[in-house]
Order: sequence, then structure tokens, then C-alpha cells
Amino acid sequence: MASLVRRAASRLVGSCGKSRFSVNSLGAHGRMRYLTPSISRNNPFSTSARKKASSNDPLLRVIETEIGFAEQADDYDRVEETPNGFPFKMEDKPGTKVVTLTRDYKGESVVVEVHMTNLVTGDKGDDEESDEESEEEEEEEHEDKAEKPKQSNVPLLVTLSKKTGPSLEFRCTAFPDKIVIKDMWVTFPDDPSKDELAYEGPSFRVLDEKLRKAFHRYIEIRGITPGMINFLHEYMINKDSKEHLLWLKTLKNFVKS
Repeated sequence: MASLVRRAASRLVGSCGKSRFSVNSLGAHGRMRYLTPSISRNNPFSTSARKKASSNDPLLRVIETEIGFAEQADDYDRVEETPNGFPFKMEDKPGTKVVTLTRDYKGESVVVEVHMTNLVTGDKGDDEESDEESEEEEEEEHEDKAEKPKQSNVPLLVTLSKKTGPSLEFRCTAFPDKIVIKDMWVTFPDDPSKDELAYEGPSFRVLDEKLRKAFHRYIEIRGITPGMINFLHEYMINKDSKEHLLWLKTLKNFVKS
């Protein structure tokens, strides 16, 4: 009788396809107590995981290709040497789009936020902001209205502060041969509530020409000079390449996880 039960159990196991059963011990009268199912290796959860990985493969391949191109670029790992006489201390945090320059000048704190370079490549899709800045510059300098070649530039935010009292902020655009002040404000870092109601003054470009030139000279004395721009331009191009590579690697890690 026990042998008949075992043969029946064996036939049952053979007819169950992918499911597997183990035959447990027989009772005193040869009756099978129960059959215990064991989980197949081809379970739906592992299949789902493989499908997910498979669906991510095309994106991963494209990202890895882009990483390869970025690593082959000449400027992603280039180190720009600080020029002699550069008066600022530089702070460059990976993962950010701004480099901060700081210095003291006769008791004043000078802070310059250097933003990513606006590159001009000659393509039709150049940044619209560069077009607007070029037009504003022409108005400020009262130059000829004829179209001029566009130039790459570096946006700057210059903040001049003393130990107490208000601060001056200048929004500038730095070209290879000159720095153009786009606007300026008086701010109150000790009392931010005043900033909400403060009179910001007229637009910088409508100020008297002598006053505009005096402000340009004012920030130049504090180290904001055209001589530093070529260095900053190259530095920010390199930073853009590094940040782009870091961004691609972050994407790759996210997609793989």
C-alpha cells in the first residue's frame, strides 16, 4: 500500500509543471499526510526585476555613451592656474553652478558670485539673454545701432558691504575687454524687512554718463577688472564640463538603482 501511495505522489509531482512538491512521511496506515509546495526559482518577482533592468538598458547605454564623450573632452579635468596678483579667494563647491570670490578692501567686504559662462558659438540658438544684454549695452554706451558681433560673457553679482549699514549690489556682465554694469541696488542685510519697501533707484542705464563711469571705476578699484575675466571665462567653461559629467554620473546611478 505504501508503495502505491508513493507512485501516486510521484505521478502527481510530474503533472504539476513548474510547481514542486516534497512528499512527507506516511502515517501508520500508509496514508500520505500532506504535500509541501516549494517555491520555483522562476518566480514572478525575479521576472519583474529582469524586465525592469531590461527596460532601463537602452537609457543606460545612452547615458554611458554620453559619459564617454564627456570624459574625452579636453576641458573636463583641466586645472586653471590662478593668475599672479589675483586678489580674491575662490570657493568652488562641486554640484553648484556658481563660484564665489571674496576679499577685504580697506574694511569693506567684497563678494563676487560668478555664474556659468554664456557661450556664443555662432549658432542661431544662442541665448536670448545675450541678445538683450547686447542691445542694452549699446543703449548704455550710446553707440552706433549697427549690429555688432556677439561675444561670450560671464554674469557677475558683486556685493560690497561694510561692518554695519546697507550694502551695494551690482549685476554685471563681463566681456573679454570690459565689464558692463547692468543694474545696481541698495540692500539692507541687517534688516531684510527694509528691502521689501526700499526705493531701488532708477535704472542704471538712465543715470548720467559721468555717474555710470564713476561706478565702473568704483568696482574696478575693488578688483572687478577686465584683466580677471579671461581667467574666469576659462575657469567657468571647465566647471561647466565637470558639472555636466557629474550630472550624467548621477543620472546613471539613479537609473541603475
